[in-house]
Amino acid sequence: MSVSVIACELIANPLLNMYLRCIYLSENKDANQMHVFGLDYLTQTPMRLTKYTDYAMRLMIYLGSRPSGLSSIREISDTFSVSQNHMMKVVQDLANAEFLESVRGRNGGIRLARPTNEINLGALLRHTEGLTDLIDCHGCRIAPACALPSVLSEATAAFVAVFDKYTLADLVGKRSALGELLGFGGHSSR
Repeated sequence: MSVSVIACELIANPLLNMYLRCIYLSENKDANQMHVFGLDYLTQTPMRLTKYTDYAMRLMIYLGSRPSGLSSIREISDTFSVSQNHMMKVVQDLANAEFLESVRGRNGGIRLARPTNEINLGALLRHTEGLTDLIDCHGCRIAPACALPSVLSEATAAFVAVFDKYTLADLVGKRSALGELLGFGGHSSR
């Protein structure tokens, strides 16, 4: 059976949960028919990002929307009602990966390491998700003849390709509205 991706769209709801709906064209050689179906239809659940990536995206949106200056982990944690310890782990990881700059000391804090238009969402997603195999086929009886891993690999590539088209600047395009919602007015940053 051959499967090819026809179209993908990124779906985001107001709570910042995101998933990708991919439409595939599958040729069933036995029935000599064409079928169109969505990945979310196959799994009955949308492809979801981890909480870690969710926190990383919120953090980056916060910093990208903020007027210039430093932010504290506490203020970001409080804004999103996220554990300060969890946010600290995300910040350390993103600072090590050079998405963020961390300034130590009494007047320290964090800020973006680069302008928002230079921070690619696909690179951020690859970093936070790891994006290894979606399923573990080790020890599976049908693994030698199963095509599911290649379909999932193609779906993952399509998923990331959508994120590759966007930068953080695209997410914070409405800085004044985001700034008001986040509590720092309509001033823009980088």
